[in-house]
Amino acid sequence: MPIVRVATYNIHKGVQGIGPLRRLEIHNLGLAVEQLDADLVCLQEVRHSNRREARRFAHWPTLPQADFLAPGGYEAVYRTNAVTRHGEHGNALLSRWPVCDHQHEDMSDHRFEQRGLLHVQVEVHGRRVHVLVVHLGLVRSSRVRQLQQLIRFIGREIGADQPLIVAGDFNEWGDWAHQTMLQAGLRCFGPVQALTFPSRLPLLQLDHVYARGMEPLAQWVPRGTAWARMSDHLPLVAEFRLDA
Repeated sequence: MPIVRVATYNIHKGVQGIGPLRRLEIHNLGLAVEQLDADLVCLQEVRHSNRREARRFAHWPTLPQADFLAPGGYEAVYRTNAVTRHGEHGNALLSRWPVCDHQHEDMSDHRFEQRGLLHVQVEVHGRRVHVLVVHLGLVRSSRVRQLQQLIRFIGREIGADQPLIVAGDFNEWGDWAHQTMLQAGLRCFGPVQALTFPSRLPLLQLDHVYARGMEPLAQWVPRGTAWARMSDHLPLVAEFRLDA
């Protein structure tokens, strides 16, 4: 059966640094995404537009970031989580495989954080595979409720016999989220953590990839000075073998 490589990456809206030291990293991120050579790239904090940043940076892409980052031959799917004064941002999936369908569910738990879930169906060697891209909240109680909402969404929208990948920034390093996903029938890697945050000195694994109907084979985190500069997160890459 085919091997599927999945990457999840919080790209921090393509900009790094504070104040006058802010720098545009979206062009480097484009090269980085291509180097991952993943079949499915799950992205968080992806800007569709931002008028203020477009004025600030001379080389701000004319395309929305999801389309700009998609390597040649990939299909980009983006849905907005948050609308701000200057633009909007959300989750995206870049897929090497044909996209069959997609939808979005609002996961906002309070008025100070706008969060969402992106659900994309792709066709992998004739098999329909469901991919959920998530970005959970900063508040622990919100994450508990959002994870419960995620499990309900899976039960409502995705058949129990259908292959499923859930990937993204869970903003969670505790064992409770891992156990919740295991109880829902999703597998991942362990017990050794793949540290992804903060990128310059990774101490926590906030980013995770879970799967159902697939055998976990390997996972790794690209490291080095270039990766540490592009975002406050490092990407997480995982490989699975699709069950027969």
